Amino acid sequence: MNYDAINAELGDQPLKLIEWACAQNDHAICTTNFGPFEAVILHMVTRVKPGIQIVWMDSGYGTPATYRVADEITQRLNLKLRTYLPLRTRAHREAVDGPTPTLGDPRLEAFAHEVKLEPFERAMREIAPKVWFTAVRAEQTALRAAMQPVSVNHDGMLKVAPVLHWTSKQMHEYLKLNDLPNNFDYFDPTKIEGNRECGLHVAH
Repeated sequence: MNYDAINAELGDQPLKLIEWACAQNDHAICTTNFGPFEAVILHMVTRVKPGIQIVWMDSGYGTPATYRVADEITQRLNLKLRTYLPLRTRAHREAVDGPTPTLGDPRLEAFAHEVKLEPFERAMREIAPKVWFTAVRAEQTALRAAMQPVSVNHDGMLKVAPVLHWTSKQMHEYLKLNDLPNNFDYFDPTKIEGNRECGLHVAH
């Protein structure tokens, strides 16, 4: 498969790219964090593949707005949502380990693994998808700017980022056109800063 050609042909056509990926293998998932602009990818993938499994790694540290938006989008789009939680509750973790780590805290890496990476890895083991849709965009971080819309990971799974080359303006216009909710009151405790990677897209 010539993925360079696919990226060149379909990299700026999200819906066609999603259709192409689903045609490669029907066993697909889409991950979400219900943060800013997430309704865009969720609307797109469910238009192409109704009933696709949507996977949410809920760290337990979401803002109230994030949980409200998650419920609203799930109901509006009739999402087949699978939520993966850390093995310890937030209350248990904070009682034993103390407050959420900040930048520079040596506990931050272990914290990120516990609340996001381990639930993600568990989801991947249990579901074993052949296609993974993600809403990452090039303008978010330097790592993502170097990504391609379609890539293949070490075990042959297709990783597809349909809106990789979209700007915030394009995302906003799509939400407005389709009357979809947005959520800017979002906090990821594993990133602290908006342009920091949590690790999910580094090894996968």
